[in-house]
Amino acid sequence: MLNEELKARITELLPDIAFEEGEWVNAVTSPEAWPSFASSLRNLEDLFFDYLFCLTCIDGLQTAAAKNHLIMVYHLSSTKHRHTLVVKVKLDRTKPAVETVSNIWRSADFLEREVYEMFGVNFINHPDLRLLILPDGWEGKNPLRKDFEDAVNMIRL
Repeated sequence: MLNEELKARITELLPDIAFEEGEWVNAVTSPEAWPSFASSLRNLEDLFFDYLFCLTCIDGLQTAAAKNHLIMVYHLSSTKHRHTLVVKVKLDRTKPAVETVSNIWRSADFLEREVYEMFGVNFINHPDLRLLILPDGWEGKNPLRKDFEDAVNMIRL
């Protein structure tokens, strides 16, 4: 499926979706629309995004467009149809939460845990949301946020 065809098909599913420029199709949706949209992307035969190959978060603290937001970024690919999609979900940085997709793509399990500890995003209904890399005592410190400060090591991002 070509990028323009993919955009048209996605717009049929989610009429209020926004697109950004990029090498791949970049779709922007809300946290409320994300769970059903993710399920459709995975299960509809003409889309069949069966591979989540990257999941990360961007702290928009110092950018005008996303100043008070964290942005979840999901990179999806269809091994059957050979098309790729990037989905961005804008979250409120004061209480960032989004539904887990670990029940849709198993690769999301550990990636969501990493984002949870590094950025503080709560993945609702995640089966095992706990620290993955950092030692005990680091809960809630979120070292990859741009407003993170470490007084002991004098680190300020």
